[in-house]
Amino acid sequence: MKRSDFIKRGALAGIGLPVVLKVKEPTPLINLFTPEKHHFLEEVTIAELQDKMASGELSAQKIVKAYLQRIQEIDKGEIHLNSVIELNPDALQIAEKLDQERKSGKVRGPLHGIPVLIKDNIDTGDKMMTTSGSSALVGNKAKEDAFIIHKLREEGAVVLGKTNLSEFANYRSTRSQSGWSSRGGQTRNAYVLDRNPLGSSSGSGAAVAANLCTIAIGTETNGSIISPSAVHALVGIKPTVGLWSRSGIIPISSTQDTAGPMARTVKDAAILLSRLAGVDPKDEATLQVKDKEKKDYSQHLSEGALEGKRIGVDPVFLERGHYKLTSLFQKSIDLIKEKGAEVVFLKDFMTAMRAPATASSKVLRYEFKTGLNTYLKHAQSAVHSLSEIIAYNQKHAQEAMPFFGQEILLEADETDGIQSADYPLSLAQSTFSREIINTLMAEHSLDAICGYSRGPSGCIDLVNGDYGTGDMGFTTPAAISGFPNITVPMGFVHELPVGISFMGKAFSEAVLIQIAYAYEQATHARQTPKFIKSISF
Repeated sequence: MKRSDFIKRGALAGIGLPVVLKVKEPTPLINLFTPEKHHFLEEVTIAELQDKMASGELSAQKIVKAYLQRIQEIDKGEIHLNSVIELNPDALQIAEKLDQERKSGKVRGPLHGIPVLIKDNIDTGDKMMTTSGSSALVGNKAKEDAFIIHKLREEGAVVLGKTNLSEFANYRSTRSQSGWSSRGGQTRNAYVLDRNPLGSSSGSGAAVAANLCTIAIGTETNGSIISPSAVHALVGIKPTVGLWSRSGIIPISSTQDTAGPMARTVKDAAILLSRLAGVDPKDEATLQVKDKEKKDYSQHLSEGALEGKRIGVDPVFLERGHYKLTSLFQKSIDLIKEKGAEVVFLKDFMTAMRAPATASSKVLRYEFKTGLNTYLKHAQSAVHSLSEIIAYNQKHAQEAMPFFGQEILLEADETDGIQSADYPLSLAQSTFSREIINTLMAEHSLDAICGYSRGPSGCIDLVNGDYGTGDMGFTTPAAISGFPNITVPMGFVHELPVGISFMGKAFSEAVLIQIAYAYEQATHARQTPKFIKSISF
């Protein structure tokens, strides 16, 4: 469920998918690039690039140059995906230094020389800005890297640039359009260009899907990694809150926020997840990770990992939704059984999440005001508080609010932040979701709970904003509890990708990744985007 809808309704009611009649045969755009120029980038994995760099066939510099050219031709050319908001002017220099290290015999690890795109709400202490897509924050250059970016650089990755996003991570208006920001404009869906890229990590999703980078980093409060990954046939991991540090990330919620990997394969997502976990003194949530930070989630992956697993499913995911979506999900359940897992039906699980979800909508308002004001105190921008952002948007309404308003910002600013009298009770009601999930999983001896990640993407609509795109989806339980969730490509509905999600208890990433890998290897559902113009008539 889109975050603004989650805030607006405070419930998990399903939304019917509009019927599109007389669908014409989709017409792909003619790509402006010649595939032979950088054919090695198509669906390339981290391991494949490492092998080519180790053999001398490729260098980090050659890889970065190829990605920069591809971004220019696909993202900024006629296809105009518009997923990248800013490029790192030092990317080639960084790659050159990493190549020199490799020649001297130093390879830092699996990310050495690998280009990564970063969502534009994450601080990079370099020449790039961090704006969360807001024109009010243009000019904000962080003094230092966010903790996870510092770790990323230590691992030898090349920060290629920053991706566009839904402004303020989709926490501005109940009528917002996902993938639009006043700084970056509208990102398009890589599979069908007039379709919604979804979530707030929309630029990261579109860029990875279009092979504009090897891997990317997104952030999520409720659905902003899982949703754009699902509609771009990607693997997205929303980690347990605390596995990755949040310091240096423009915040919404200290309870629910986390960054996470977005990739084309489970293994690549697992590699990135492993390398950026760690204890950060600036983020108390990471203190839980002391005995978990050295875990390598990319190891011991097996095609037979579903054997003996017990997986819970709420029957609502087989009863509601586009008939092709529910059919794909039924086939997935059948496959999971064939691979040796036992499926346990959990009646009313999603219904049980409604009250915590309603409470969470209040928690986010309180935590957003406090967290954003704290971040903005040290921002290198013209605004230094939520109220100043609101005033800026009002003064520059034609630029900042041409399509939708800022009612969520206004409502948050009217609160006393986490000093609000209602905050402790709302927080307790929201986080009660953890007890519900833990109790249910213990009673049924479950390894995971699954559902379809969300329905097929709707059309981009700058007048009405996001509309119902295939029912409730399966982001809210993991989001409000702070528990991990992973989405894997499940198939296509009329050329539109859809995904399946597996969630579990806190810090159960290893089990979820094993399950997701076995499912991925059994299905191979991902397909490269064809940049179709439209499937409407």
